[in-house]
Amino acid sequence: MTVPARSRFRIGFRTSIIALFVGVVLTVGLALVYLSFSRVNTIIRTAASSYLSVVAQAATDRIDAQLKSVHDNLDILRGITSVQSAELKNNPRLNILLASMLRNNKQLFSLYMGYEDGSFLEMDLIDRTGAGVKARFGAPDGARFRLFTIVKAGDFGPLQTTTSYLDDALRPLASLPGPVDFDPRVRPWYRGAFEPNASLLTEPYIFYQTGDIGYTLRMPIVEGQRGVVAGDILLSEAEAMLRKQQLGHSGVAYLFDDADRVLAHPEMSRWLEATSVPNKLSELPRLSDVDTIGATAAIKAWRQTGVEQQFFDDGTGRAYAAAFRPVEMAGSANLRVGFFAPLDEFYAEIEQEKRTLFILAFCFVIAAVPIAFWIGNKLSLSLRILAREVDRIQNFRFSSMPQLRSPIREIDDLGRSVFTMRTLVQTFSNFVPKRLVQQLVETGTAMQLGGERREATILFTDVENFTGMTENEDPTRVMLYTSRYFAAISDVIATHQGTVDKYIGDAVMGLWNAPVEHTNHVAQACAAVLDCVEANRKLNEEFEREGWPVYRTRFGLHVGDVMIGNIGSPDRMNYTALGATVNLASRLETLNKDYGTSVLVSEAVKERVDSLFLFRSVARIKPKGFAAEVQIYELLGTRDQHSVAASDRHANFPV
Repeated sequence: MTVPARSRFRIGFRTSIIALFVGVVLTVGLALVYLSFSRVNTIIRTAASSYLSVVAQAATDRIDAQLKSVHDNLDILRGITSVQSAELKNNPRLNILLASMLRNNKQLFSLYMGYEDGSFLEMDLIDRTGAGVKARFGAPDGARFRLFTIVKAGDFGPLQTTTSYLDDALRPLASLPGPVDFDPRVRPWYRGAFEPNASLLTEPYIFYQTGDIGYTLRMPIVEGQRGVVAGDILLSEAEAMLRKQQLGHSGVAYLFDDADRVLAHPEMSRWLEATSVPNKLSELPRLSDVDTIGATAAIKAWRQTGVEQQFFDDGTGRAYAAAFRPVEMAGSANLRVGFFAPLDEFYAEIEQEKRTLFILAFCFVIAAVPIAFWIGNKLSLSLRILAREVDRIQNFRFSSMPQLRSPIREIDDLGRSVFTMRTLVQTFSNFVPKRLVQQLVETGTAMQLGGERREATILFTDVENFTGMTENEDPTRVMLYTSRYFAAISDVIATHQGTVDKYIGDAVMGLWNAPVEHTNHVAQACAAVLDCVEANRKLNEEFEREGWPVYRTRFGLHVGDVMIGNIGSPDRMNYTALGATVNLASRLETLNKDYGTSVLVSEAVKERVDSLFLFRSVARIKPKGFAAEVQIYELLGTRDQHSVAASDRHANFPV
């Protein structure tokens, strides 16, 4: 019998287990390191994108505010009688107004008005563009304003031009003949201003007196003599603002339009100097002329997808984040703001720490596999528990998990921090509208005083004769039963995407379309009111069984523009809505007593959702403090319910 030859390659059981164990540890360990770093990269990109978005929005808001301020000033000017009648000569009141407007608008160099008969008045804040312009004007020492007028000598005389220099108190310092070749009617800001679809902003052009490049914001005079009021906005102001907002050493910011012209960026002045021709408008650079990082690809992706946050590479492997915003007040000029910053520079310290941590982690896995396996298992288990708890907190699903304890100090500190954060967020959400808290958590925006104008649907509720029913009851029972009532009403409002703004005694104030916007907020509010009525009915059945007085609730609902945001003091704020819309909603709730109704809504509510809900006309009133009368209606139910009820009645009478 032949004995089989032994295999030359042999490995022991213990060695096999160790090799398998080491392979698993290396694979799992390196995979965990890779996934962790991938998560860090995602967090870095998200944080960079969010921060850039905030910076871009702040810059856009500033440009919008500047344009709106100039727009409002021009609107005031064209409504003044002396401007409408072209009373330009020796008009100190008009001069005082123009000087005040120039002082209060740093982006403005001049304000002026021209008429179809060639008459003209311009006031310039001549020290706004530096000493060079004052020297070119030949302005005397102490001159702050330049007043240039073209007026007729008498009713039928020729046009005469005068240039005057005024100090800060508008006292005349010098008066000279003005240029005789200036005709306002041929200037870019005048031509086309009377067209039906004329743009509020002109094309960028060279200003006649200063040689600087900018826009003119113009408005036609619609009353009196035919003419145009206008103001010159220097692009250098936008350039300085973008330079201040520049992020890191390599970040850039552009103000550009849909024709890919770059109107402002931190190095705009140098570029124009290098390409300028004397007494001629320099051709504005295109995005392709100044783009050194591949930003045009991100701009193209934004235009195609509408996503305002983008990521891209500069061609050398360097990753960038980008954020874009449109300038709303620019109208058909289609101005856009774009911010770009490299991720490695944006979070350079994090990137360096990440690379160091990767090297240390790799060495640790190689040098201490058994320890790494045990510690890694303990760490990953604890971190997974904490990550799940953080996710629950972020989604406002609060658990009762006790504080995580660990012999490792950092994880123990993290467990204590997560436990404290859960308590704080849970407590905070009990006193502040939960949707506002969610928005703060998601955006990372700090609460601050201020607000915005927004359309909102406002609800007020009140319990009929609450004081009379409860004044002789035990205070503890009053609080418990009223809290049950508030919980029922609040749950319905939240279910229908509403926000409980506050509790006022036994009353509830709710609002829709804030802080989160919803296009169908009026319908959601109406549906919520009907469900509140039903929830109130069921709750009253429980109260009667328990021997407690029923709560009969009245509702008032109105939709309109409100000022919504945080009001109060820096250390104690209240998120709420203010304005006539809120007052009318409160008034509608009170009027239920007069008309024997439970739910009163305004005509504005009925018009928005008339196809979905059934209403009954009640009266036409003139609320105190309102100039116009308001038609009010009773909300009866949904039209689907009405159709079903009508079908049931018809079924009782067969043909």
